[in-house]
Amino acid sequence: MTSKRLQVLDAVKALVVSALPSADVKGLNADDAKPESIGPGGTVIVRAGDPGEPEVDLSPTRYNYDHAIPLEVGAYESASKTSEQVLDEMLAAIGLKISEDPTLGGLVDWLEPSAASTDDFDAVGAVAGRWADLEIRASYATTAPLN
Repeated sequence: MTSKRLQVLDAVKALVVSALPSADVKGLNADDAKPESIGPGGTVIVRAGDPGEPEVDLSPTRYNYDHAIPLEVGAYESASKTSEQVLDEMLAAIGLKISEDPTLGGLVDWLEPSAASTDDFDAVGAVAGRWADLEIRASYATTAPLN
């Protein structure tokens, strides 16, 4: 049996893959170290984050989480766009997918992305790129903290 927490994480990762089909989407296993280079279609790392302390309803017992799921999104410039513009398009595609199904098909009560902060990415001998850090907050409930 897979826990609700892991189901939500896997669904968020699948949402990112769907939003950015040419990106290299990593995370939630042994490949979640920040890479030294960004793939040609961009790179996204989905982190497990922290579900935090739940609010508890007692009748029936439900544990309500607001799980902050960090994303790191990386992009290089293209022939016609700056790396910031490419990154902005990637972020917009993720935002569009969230708005199309903010409940992940009923798995969560609501998904809400945070604003992204961006920074340069420099590697020796490589074209400079940009990274964006943001969180997707998933609100969901479960009947037990470990299920």
